[in-house]
Amino acid sequence: MKSADLKQEFKAQFGTDAQRVFFSPGRINLIGEHTDYNGGHVFPCAISLGTYAAYAPRDDMQARFYSANVAQQGTVTVDLNNLAYRKEDGWTNYPKGMLVELNQAGYQFDHGFDLYVHGNLPDGAGLSSSASIELLMGFIAKTVYNLPVTNLDLVKMGQKDENNFIGVNSGIMDQFAVGMGKKDQAILLDTNTMAYEYSPVELGDNVIVIMNTNKRRELADSKYNERRGECEAALAKLQVQLDIQSLGDLDLNSFDRATYLINDATLIKRARHAVLENQRTIQATEALKENDLVTFGHLVNASHVSLENDYEVTGKELDTLATTAWAQPGVLGARMTGAGFGGCAIAIVAKDQVADFEKNVGATYEQEIGYAPIFYVAEIADGPRELAD
Repeated sequence: MKSADLKQEFKAQFGTDAQRVFFSPGRINLIGEHTDYNGGHVFPCAISLGTYAAYAPRDDMQARFYSANVAQQGTVTVDLNNLAYRKEDGWTNYPKGMLVELNQAGYQFDHGFDLYVHGNLPDGAGLSSSASIELLMGFIAKTVYNLPVTNLDLVKMGQKDENNFIGVNSGIMDQFAVGMGKKDQAILLDTNTMAYEYSPVELGDNVIVIMNTNKRRELADSKYNERRGECEAALAKLQVQLDIQSLGDLDLNSFDRATYLINDATLIKRARHAVLENQRTIQATEALKENDLVTFGHLVNASHVSLENDYEVTGKELDTLATTAWAQPGVLGARMTGAGFGGCAIAIVAKDQVADFEKNVGATYEQEIGYAPIFYVAEIADGPRELAD
């Protein structure tokens, strides 16, 4: 999206000229799903799809928000001196929550603003539009109010926004991937310690294809909090005898020896996914470093199998995409990405096979599900930034 087009849309909506334009990416997670709140590793990257915003300051303390993606919401006006969650304010609660977190960290705002938002992330697709908006607002506030905060500070505030203001008991991966993204690199993040390292994603003659189920997933309304509760219950049973802080502290052998402490079939499955997915993520990062794309692809496949059978968060749509992708020529691996229950899957596909891949997977999916998926080739991108004119 061009800055000039966005500024034109801003003027049509607000009747004044926008002064600055910003962008915040979405994210995909290459591997390491539902491990971030279990003290494990994740391996996400920011992508070139994301959320754009045109900004102009105001001479009062009003903030006016408008999203081209939620046009029916109209313009939402809030008082920066009286920021509160209001269900009827819809999507604007995400940026409002970031402003609340900045307030609570001791930062003040000396003027209001008009903000026109237009994203190209598919709505409800699990590419982290909420974290994209949170970090967008945080980065804009950091820039226009000259706040001495780092992107890592904003990442932590984004998670607090989600947990405390929105009410979703999420981990920190989404905000971290968006806020700390680097072009052509994924981030191996230990969510237990917040230690992280960048890892180049060199796929040779392959690309990452995002496969959108076109089935919306609402994180707050899904079984996300239920799964988190099940993992916490399993951890509590293990902690009766084991000196561990999280499921991420265990490897396969130590978990296997301790499953009798859990003694519940469902909780064992949930915990097993968390433990093994953490190990897979570490192994997958090492495979990429060694340019072993075949092993990387096998680990990606194994991740989906675990998410389907042990964690039970996939569903027919995601399973159809993954299993159909596995059968196509030139595919190294495929799995669901994100929280599950709809949203997107990813596949690592040979560049010269992408057209056939999309045709074949699309046809099978439409036959099985009744409507078509959408495909995007993912480019790994930088985090939030201001755009030049």
